[in-house]
Amino acid sequence: MDLIAFVPVTDLDRAVEFYGSVLGLAHEETTPFAAVFRAGSVMLRATLVDSLQPQPFTVLGWAVPDIAATVAEFSGRGVEFTRYEGMGQDAAGIWTTPGGDRVAWFRDPDGNTLSLTQFV
Repeated sequence: MDLIAFVPVTDLDRAVEFYGSVLGLAHEETTPFAAVFRAGSVMLRATLVDSLQPQPFTVLGWAVPDIAATVAEFSGRGVEFTRYEGMGQDAAGIWTTPGGDRVAWFRDPDGNTLSLTQFV
């Protein structure tokens, strides 16, 4: 079985711009119901919803080999990384877990919390 991930969005054109152009995911198609992307072997469906109450936790994330480089690249494309009080994030917004993994959070245009993780 192959995994399909879903993220709710309120504007499909804006989702195509963000997930495709800003994050660099391969845009496969847009239907009246969803914008479909490919992230490796995983299909991501940015599903159109009438309204959305963003959750305060990560709904979608990526494992990356070099988080500092990815954060710099995304920042250069206008992505703003979220800072959480008391987390001890570095100047780029990256937090190092007690086990050594490194994590950075950001939001899509609908306010969904997304993350990047570099595992040790």
